[in-house]
Amino acid sequence: MKRYFIGFLCLSFALIFVVNHFVTKSLIPVKVDAMALNDANTSAKAMIVMETLHDKVLYSKNKDMQLPMASTTKIVTAITVIENCDNLDELITVPRKATLVEGSSIYLRENEKLSICDLLYGLMLQSGNDAAETLALHIGDGSIERFAELMNETAKKCGAQNSNFVTPHGLDDKDHYTTAYDLAKITSYALKNPVFQEIVSTKKHVIKATEHNTARTLLNKNKLLNSLEGCDGVKTGYTKKSGRCLVSSCTRDGMQVVCVVLNDGPMFEDSINLINKAFNEYKLYEVLPSYKFVDDITVEDGKSETLRLYNKDGYSVVATEEEIKNYKVEYDYEKIVKAPVEKDTKLGEVKIYYDNSLIFTENLYNIESVEGLDPVDKLKDILEKW
Repeated sequence: MKRYFIGFLCLSFALIFVVNHFVTKSLIPVKVDAMALNDANTSAKAMIVMETLHDKVLYSKNKDMQLPMASTTKIVTAITVIENCDNLDELITVPRKATLVEGSSIYLRENEKLSICDLLYGLMLQSGNDAAETLALHIGDGSIERFAELMNETAKKCGAQNSNFVTPHGLDDKDHYTTAYDLAKITSYALKNPVFQEIVSTKKHVIKATEHNTARTLLNKNKLLNSLEGCDGVKTGYTKKSGRCLVSSCTRDGMQVVCVVLNDGPMFEDSINLINKAFNEYKLYEVLPSYKFVDDITVEDGKSETLRLYNKDGYSVVATEEEIKNYKVEYDYEKIVKAPVEKDTKLGEVKIYYDNSLIFTENLYNIESVEGLDPVDKLKDILEKW
């Protein structure tokens, strides 16, 4: 009996030791990447938030994962059409093939004639697959394949490296894919085009009836245009394979961000949270204003005793309050110059450093020219000083 009791005690102590070991181990602090946790705060399969002026990535999750993107494809379609079209008011005829495309539609009829501009609104506001097909066939000289080549050329020009486009509308195809990063790069590029920016920020567009077409009222499917402060685009998308996709853009206080969520059930809610987070944590800072007056410098033997120094190009950054503290501006220029001096003569440099690394250099110039003194003026100057 005593032997059994001793065995029971040994087993109990062993169990206590094991439990204590694992509990203690679980309480050891683990270093966690806080930014990674913040970035992953979305149900999207892939996500990115990018600032558009410098294409700075603020947050991301699986940004280089190749995925289908449904009708967000039409961002590429739209900018490809705009850049390969000489006249947006040109009327083009709707081919029968375009009226047979499945999915979302603006209900085009065969042989209707609409302007390229109106079709672009139908493409981006109401996500018309028939509008996409009509535009692609026109720009691609009757060939979807040729238009797809143009789409891929456009994507590469925007900096996309891991995408491939084969359709103008984004219906599922195994060879049609992109990444959150590529789609953000393409969108950032497209938003710099005023025609594209105007179209995607429009909530309602009316296509008037003519002898060539019926009237249509197009409403933008992007709910954020009505619910998010500063929202100015861009495009929704959905297929069973891709899930819900949304590319949105928002501008506040001169700073514009693009948010891409791919395969995300609560795409509107997640995008709002991510965009608000970006504007709460980042600001646009003008580190060096354009055409900033720097100093008055001395001129020897000139009809003016001083001249004003300035830089032409400025430099702005998007940064957090902590990051902006690491930027430093240094000036290096002549303190005394000898006349004559022509206007816009390089007289120095301004340099910007981040964490002691040089990131920007700009020349310093004089604002006005200064003529040299003629012999009589020089003599008068000497007598006055004497």
